[in-house]
Amino acid sequence: MQKRMPCSTALRIETLNDLAALADYSLMDTLNCDPEGKANGADHSPRQVFSGHYVPVSPTPIENPAYVAHGKNLFRELSLADTLAQSDDFVRMFSGDLTHVPEPMRNVGWACGYALSIYGTEFYQQCPFQTGNGYGDGRAISVLEAVVNGQHWEMQLKGGGRTPYCRGGDGRAVLRSSTREFLAQEHMHALGVPTSRSLSLYVSKTEKVRRPWYSEDSRSIDPDVLVSEPVAISTRVAPSFIRVGQLELFGRRARKNEHPKAMEELEQIVLHLIDREYDGLIEQTLSTAEKVVLLAGEFRSRLTSLVANWIRVGYCQGNFNSDNCAAGGFTLDYGPFGFIDLFEPRYQPWTGGGQHFSFLNQPAAAERNFHSFCTALRPLLEAHPDDLRQLDELESGFPQVMQAQMEQMWAGKLGLEAFDEELFRELATLMVQTPVDYTVFFRELSTVPTDVEPLKKSFYRDLTHADTEGLDKRWSAWLTKWTSLALTGSRDELSRQMKFVNPKYCLRDWLVVPAYQQAEDGHYELLRELQEVMTQPYAEQSTDVENKYYRLKPSELFAVGGWSHYSCSS
Repeated sequence: MQKRMPCSTALRIETLNDLAALADYSLMDTLNCDPEGKANGADHSPRQVFSGHYVPVSPTPIENPAYVAHGKNLFRELSLADTLAQSDDFVRMFSGDLTHVPEPMRNVGWACGYALSIYGTEFYQQCPFQTGNGYGDGRAISVLEAVVNGQHWEMQLKGGGRTPYCRGGDGRAVLRSSTREFLAQEHMHALGVPTSRSLSLYVSKTEKVRRPWYSEDSRSIDPDVLVSEPVAISTRVAPSFIRVGQLELFGRRARKNEHPKAMEELEQIVLHLIDREYDGLIEQTLSTAEKVVLLAGEFRSRLTSLVANWIRVGYCQGNFNSDNCAAGGFTLDYGPFGFIDLFEPRYQPWTGGGQHFSFLNQPAAAERNFHSFCTALRPLLEAHPDDLRQLDELESGFPQVMQAQMEQMWAGKLGLEAFDEELFRELATLMVQTPVDYTVFFRELSTVPTDVEPLKKSFYRDLTHADTEGLDKRWSAWLTKWTSLALTGSRDELSRQMKFVNPKYCLRDWLVVPAYQQAEDGHYELLRELQEVMTQPYAEQSTDVENKYYRLKPSELFAVGGWSHYSCSS
């Protein structure tokens, strides 16, 4: 009888000790610590950081933390037991208390500095010292790097207290903004859009802070009251949190030769980025100059694909500065973001954002961030003219690559094999003039209707009594033309394909507001229900879910502060 071999044991992380065994602090172990940093992390006041890649910082725990939610899908991917999210030591660590973490975990986290460019223009005045040396992770503190199932992950607390980069802030995040980011990250992942991920969300039962926000039913553009809100800590997870702005900080220092190790530190952070985010895509044996050129090409591919995906799912970043642009090419920093309701090319949820970061201008904003990225890398190529020329060619070719990604995306949303500019232009005009709900329209089109009636579910006005522009006939003519181009085979197969591209559910802010309002009173059921629905955005869910979440924005909520637009108050 043949002897049976024992089954290999799958990784299962059931305790914090199990997770600790996977710790691998590559950033702190391979990059430079701020020479003025404190080993114990007691560094919580604004100051200038002149060199080094990170500052040791001990988080400030929130008082009396309570479990709100955890990223169930991410837990599954990381082989974490769901019970871990509510275990005492896990809650303690990921609500900011590192004092009792098991070895080889460390009792100190780290924060990083970065520079700021807005739409490709370098800024320094946002730094309290006007030098650029005091801008960075003001309340984000990384607390762990671990290798899980062969993948490197960094875990970062948002709202973990003050750092040298806090710029006078209190280092806290409130439950309102933490809920939005927690839900959005897992929703975007489920949509198939590269993103940081949500590990956990804890709220303080006793600690509150005051923030400017909107009074009830306020039509004000800017917040008009100060409100007291519970503080929370969410933990986000990514292969790294290196931003374009971070590369810029070291690029500017190298360009200006600000200290003797400036060029070396730029090279180190770039090589670390390659190891963390582009491992396997760029040969280790190449020279740094060759790696830099390949890195720029890979990042361009990721960034153009990312932004096309944002528009595919109706997402607007709101504040797409270079410091909110992940160098790994994924969505990072869910601040004043929003998902579009009524289709408006200039949709901008952030009151301070301007049209340069509006919905359909995001490709242009991405081009400006790519310019900032290339500018940061240039000092490494000054002695390599051929490589520098290749970098310049990659930068100048960005618009063409971006346009190709956009056309491919629009073709996919429309179920076409190739982009048809005339068809799309007429559609965009009709969508604005009608107007229509972006998500509902494309989902209804994905049913491949035989007439216009199903599409009218997405219309924000009834054309029956007021169709002065002849929109009904124009919609019928457009649908006939679209059908002739798209329907080349089975109607069912076309519908199936389009439903994989066009989600049914999106995280509209007017759905999130009641969830975080109830959560502030200790009721988390609606928040958790939203999490379940929004992590299955393409699925045909129950009739109750459809009636509740697949509908047009109520007219009374348009232009209401906090429901339709918001400041950066978080």
